[in-house]
Amino acid sequence: MSERMSLQDVLREHGIPLATLNVTASQQDCSALRERLIAIRDLSQAKEQGYLEVACTFYIDVHDIDRYLSGELPTLSEIYTFPEDVKTYKEE
Repeated sequence: MSERMSLQDVLREHGIPLATLNVTASQQDCSALRERLIAIRDLSQAKEQGYLEVACTFYIDVHDIDRYLSGELPTLSEIYTFPEDVKTYKEE
């Protein structure tokens, strides 16, 4: 089970984010992702937890999906961006 950081926790630990990106998904997309995550858990006999990793690295597990689909969470996930996350890219 994942424990999501609240915005208050983020502010306390990291400061004020530049932006918050909300991740949402359709019920069909959630169901497909949930099936894959449960399959990982089942195939590993609960030794591994299935999760979704994205370049910005945030985790969505079955518990997050269930809470989102039940209406307990307003979004599937949030990504907070901070000033130190902004990088400069120079094309050569």
